[in-house]
Amino acid sequence: MKDSTVFVVDDDQDMRQSFKWLIESVGLPVEAFVSAEDFLAAYRDDRPGCLLLDVRMPGMGGLRLLERLRELGLCLPVIVITGHAEVWMAVQAMKAGAFDFLEKPVTHQQMLDRIQDALRQDRERRARAVECAAFRQRLALLTQREREVLDRMVRGEPSKAIALEFGLSERTIEKHRENLMHKMEARSLAQLIRGMVEFGREG
Repeated sequence: MKDSTVFVVDDDQDMRQSFKWLIESVGLPVEAFVSAEDFLAAYRDDRPGCLLLDVRMPGMGGLRLLERLRELGLCLPVIVITGHAEVWMAVQAMKAGAFDFLEKPVTHQQMLDRIQDALRQDRERRARAVECAAFRQRLALLTQREREVLDRMVRGEPSKAIALEFGLSERTIEKHRENLMHKMEARSLAQLIRGMVEFGREG
């Protein structure tokens, strides 16, 4: 997986530079943008990291950028930071999916701790997405009959009942079970069922 980057969007040059120095001091890559529009034009979802976002900026403000990211299906964790916090602003930011909402002044350690938390969340989400995609690729390898048997296995039906439903021998159902377990790379029935519950649903 690519290295995580902390993206900073703030129209104040001094603040951008201050954030950049702070974040780079702990060895994290930083990319800073003067506007929400510049960030949107440059960012791609395959780039892991988090976003440190000012609220009040010319043009597209921070809250609108946050909403726009969600509209585009971009799940980058966003830490909203402002020196002019109001309750409605915090509520709107959290409803729009912000990872956190911080009011200045914020200590350097508080800022770095929340950035690390956001990066950890992003890594976990991306790892889970990779796992889900791999599981669904394996699921697509099953024949229609194997998928039908699998669906009934997940519901807890024994081979004997499945065989009776399909008018097949129990031995044939057991063979289907063996084949699908191999294709799904499942070491146990419990592992397979857990994968189906977590990743087997469409959408």
